[in-house]
Amino acid sequence: MATETCVLGGGCFWCLDASFRLVEGVERVVCGYAGGDDPAPSYEAVCRGTTGHAEVVELTYDPAVIGFRDLLEIFFALHDPTTLNRQGNDVGPQYRSAIFTLSEAQAQQAAEMIAELANDYDAPIVTEVTPLEVFHPAEAYHQDYFTKNPGNAYCQFVIPPKRHKLAQRFGDRLKG
Repeated sequence: MATETCVLGGGCFWCLDASFRLVEGVERVVCGYAGGDDPAPSYEAVCRGTTGHAEVVELTYDPAVIGFRDLLEIFFALHDPTTLNRQGNDVGPQYRSAIFTLSEAQAQQAAEMIAELANDYDAPIVTEVTPLEVFHPAEAYHQDYFTKNPGNAYCQFVIPPKRHKLAQRFGDRLKG
């Protein structure tokens, strides 16, 4: 079975991580950083907003089970792609909406999806579509953060509504 990879940024990586782990066909989720110029970013540096990096997730998926376009549909449903450098109370360039493409096919599908969704929003979609230069895995404590830290206030208040929306809208695409 051949897998494929994509890299998406839509606010805090804990939210995307916790949600995409539920999706059938997604075999691996890694929180990390992309899109900046710091060759060795740390969470603290990225949070200062000076590295140029966005918080992202790298998804390894089985395209025979779920396609890139389906992952994009879920991605756009999980965050607000019309807010520049912000998702809810998370503010800064590290929280920008971004698709870091690994091929021309991904770039084309991302552009097509954005064009299709444009009329669904009251404001323009500001999602950045950029070729991935380097993906930097985040520190170990960020991986599967929601599962490891269920008592964390952010985890209790921000992530469950996103997972609920995911279940309501894409229940047929979730792991049993």
